[in-house]
Amino acid sequence: MKNMSYYNISAEDLGKDANIPILKLGDSGEVFYEMALEMVNVIKEHNAAGKHTVFICPVGPVGQYPIFVRLVNRDRVSLKQCWFINMDEYLNDDDTYISESSPLSFHGFMKRTVYEKIDPELVMPEEQRIFPNPEHPERIHEIITELGGVDVCFGGIGINGHLAFNEADDRLTAEEFAKLPTRVLTISRETRTSNAIGDLNGAIDAMPHKAITIGISEILAARKVRIGVFRDWHRAVIRQAAYGEVSAHFPATLLQRHPDAMIITNANAAKQPF
Repeated sequence: MKNMSYYNISAEDLGKDANIPILKLGDSGEVFYEMALEMVNVIKEHNAAGKHTVFICPVGPVGQYPIFVRLVNRDRVSLKQCWFINMDEYLNDDDTYISESSPLSFHGFMKRTVYEKIDPELVMPEEQRIFPNPEHPERIHEIITELGGVDVCFGGIGINGHLAFNEADDRLTAEEFAKLPTRVLTISRETRTSNAIGDLNGAIDAMPHKAITIGISEILAARKVRIGVFRDWHRAVIRQAAYGEVSAHFPATLLQRHPDAMIITNANAAKQPF
């Protein structure tokens, strides 16, 4: 049996000798504020230097976005030189995007919660609001290359350690997994179950089976990675990510090899699992 002693790390000791730095905060609002503030500060710094900004953005966690919108509008932060590349999107069985009107649509969420809430004179043009395209998945890598790389990848961790929808795959080595590009894939049942609980009150059969996801290779190539966690089950997840064996079995462990990754946790997720 694999060594899983990391599950016994107390909240007080969490972060000591961790292979990924862990920032422990209070409630979830502090986690979301920290993420939003990093977004705004990077953009301000780049705007002042005449540089553009490239983020990989999740829809989960999402609590940072209302704070980000408020700060952008309050401080009159121009996003005209920003590119937001969303991590992923659910697909129908024929590999087309689910409807924007669906409560599960990441396109719809970003449009309603972020882009339409930012003052029109500040928000970036539509062509700088990017989603991976199931018809041309390779385009994400091309765009990132054209822009000179990703400044910060923001995200969360799934229950099986997935980043974006890069699902665990025991058939691959960590090195093989780290090379996976943007692609269409079948979502694991454990991810569909977890997301059904959070998004559809348990209606697993109503959850899509497929998604387009940015590759783990694009995530790991970002100059910084910032992961926000806050749920009860994140107590085990962040310990395995930061202390567990690096493997394709638990993709978040690959962040241990990243030069500037950080997990930002609330006090709840920092608690000892058992």
